[in-house]
Amino acid sequence: MRFLIDTKYPAHKFDTLRFTGGFFIAVFMVMVVAAVFPTALQADEGMWLLQSIKNCPIDAWQRRGLELDAKAIYDPKEPDIADAIIRLGGGSASFVSFDGLIITNHHVAFSALQRQSSAEINYMKEGFLAETMKDEIPAPGYEAFVTLDVEDVTKKVLGAVKDDMGDKERYDAIEKQIKKIVNRAEKGKDLHAEVRSFYGGLEYRLFTYFKIKDIRIVYAPPGSIGNYGGEVDNWMWPRHTGDFSFLRAYVGPDGKSAEYSEDNVPYHPRKYLSISKAPLEEDDFTMVIGYPGSTRRYRTSYSIDYYVNSYYPAAIKRYEDIIGILEDESEKSEDAKVKLAGMLRGLQNGYKNNKGMLTGLKKARLLEKKQKAEQALRRFLEANPDLEKKFGSVLEEIGARYEDYTKYWRRNRALGYMFYGPVMLSAAHTIYRWSAEQEKKDMDRDPGYMERDEERLRRQLKFTVDSRYYESADKRILKYLFLKAAEFPEDQRIAAVTKVCEGLTGDALEKKVDEFIDGLYSGTRVVDPEMRMKMFDMKKKELLAMNDPLIEFAAKLEKERKIMEEITEAFAGALQKLRPRLMELRKAYGGELVYPDANRTKRLSAGAVKGYSPGDAVHYDPITTLTGVIDKYTGEDPFDLPNKIIELYEAKDFGNYVDPAAGDIPVCFLSSNDVTGGNSGSPILNGRGEIIGLVFDGNYESISADYQFIPKLTRTINVDSRYILFTLEKYANADKLLDELTIH
Repeated sequence: MRFLIDTKYPAHKFDTLRFTGGFFIAVFMVMVVAAVFPTALQADEGMWLLQSIKNCPIDAWQRRGLELDAKAIYDPKEPDIADAIIRLGGGSASFVSFDGLIITNHHVAFSALQRQSSAEINYMKEGFLAETMKDEIPAPGYEAFVTLDVEDVTKKVLGAVKDDMGDKERYDAIEKQIKKIVNRAEKGKDLHAEVRSFYGGLEYRLFTYFKIKDIRIVYAPPGSIGNYGGEVDNWMWPRHTGDFSFLRAYVGPDGKSAEYSEDNVPYHPRKYLSISKAPLEEDDFTMVIGYPGSTRRYRTSYSIDYYVNSYYPAAIKRYEDIIGILEDESEKSEDAKVKLAGMLRGLQNGYKNNKGMLTGLKKARLLEKKQKAEQALRRFLEANPDLEKKFGSVLEEIGARYEDYTKYWRRNRALGYMFYGPVMLSAAHTIYRWSAEQEKKDMDRDPGYMERDEERLRRQLKFTVDSRYYESADKRILKYLFLKAAEFPEDQRIAAVTKVCEGLTGDALEKKVDEFIDGLYSGTRVVDPEMRMKMFDMKKKELLAMNDPLIEFAAKLEKERKIMEEITEAFAGALQKLRPRLMELRKAYGGELVYPDANRTKRLSAGAVKGYSPGDAVHYDPITTLTGVIDKYTGEDPFDLPNKIIELYEAKDFGNYVDPAAGDIPVCFLSSNDVTGGNSGSPILNGRGEIIGLVFDGNYESISADYQFIPKLTRTINVDSRYILFTLEKYANADKLLDELTIH
């Protein structure tokens, strides 16, 4: 489940707030030095932009098994394979029928299942099958994005920037230009627009999408198939998880984007993919197209230092502690287990990811490698006085900005977790912040709280809050965050927390925090769904006049968030100026052609079915089978199975999905494709452009590939299309669904 990303931040701030390095979109290749990027373009490394596919090594891919030309993969004028791949939730997906049928991961669809589940009907556990389209149920909060067009807007974005601008002023100027560009693109049109940047701000592009707001659940296997192995197997190989589900996209009768309605009709995509059941062998060519979230392969040593010595250690501890709270709360009732399932699964994934990331970065000694590479750049400048005059201080300036920011990062992260950890406080903050932003002109509002965002915020408050809210868990998480914030150094403290905790320690502190939080939850009306939506429509003065304690506390935290936002945006503005200069220096230094960092835009990666050796005398084959599923079976979660799967295995009732070499049903396979968070649900294709599986994870040894691709170790874990088809036919008896698919 590695490849599902966090999408809680507005698109334009996604990289800045999470320090993922700018927005990196636009140009396809840039000249950089191999000494600075030691892993530049080795083997199957590369997340390539579709718009520049002609610059890809198509000839080499064809020699390896690609049977298509570049236009069949991507053609801006005619239907192509890339048209079938869409952005969905926090992951990726693809159309597999003319009537808008979508295939993606079980874990990408998991939140939809969770929101539709209850203690009485648990779709996460039991699965779901719609016998007809009329039986399909809504996927609350889900939207699909179909890429329509891409336009270079670099000059428009940077046209408002002046050399003498301060850091915050520069950030504001770029943000204002982006909002204008997006507003013009969307005005009077049935589309969604985003601007992204490449290489820390060297270039910018406008992406327009058709946004589909009515997504429905068609089929999901039970959790004992779709999440087989759970957190025990997460990020691990060998893997035996049937991580797939089917959804469907609907639009209004006029073909326009529309909210859920019984009158809506299936969306007809420009292109849909067929599914292959043909045998796979090691070294077979593979191709992944999807929407990877973010990589950080162009980062300086200062960024790596921040992650290794500050961010990841603190995040791992926070994940560990909150997971403990949620696991304990989940044991209280079936209702608690259902409501907390999504949050718990996400935190467990994040915990394992961050732990593996830190281990990998340390083992690879990436910080030291970056520092050595930067020393080489400095020596190059010393030998070139003209360049030294232009670029000489850029590395030191970046380092100084990181040094300044790290004085405040604990406070910034703590505020973030208060807004996005406790469910009801998050809702209160959304309501208050919306009321405050409404007092401004639309173009002066913060991105994420503009008029274009109202529909999304309403949907969030209406459909996702109650499905995730369990009071005792919410209060315990807030208490945990309170007590952690109370431990901060004086210059890092949050005033709203200090006011409650000041001068208290031990039992007295805990008692005071308990009393304060009890008062917040017993006195608030945000927990009432109907009142919550009424509050969302109130003006700020009217909202504050209610004297709702949770709203008032959210307002105090928002005041401090604004202070941190000023600091964060000044930091981002500085990097928007410095990172392009660093890229220009690297170009002057010389080097190889490389791809841009991932930034949640459609990318292509090429690879092959391939095993790996994680250590001395250890080798992993690239394909697992149903026998391995049965071998792991214990009868208890996470290695439980439906009885029917066991019966099918014992009877060897495999249909025509048997792998001829193994004499067994293939379940998962490894490939050398370069993917990352956001690629969950991406189709992995053979040389003919047919689906042979779905990307859903990566191996533990290569988690840190977000920072450096390791050809011998970096592997993508995919669920095999033959296991998907076997499950549909033999286990689920989903004949109508199978009839809708094109299978080769």
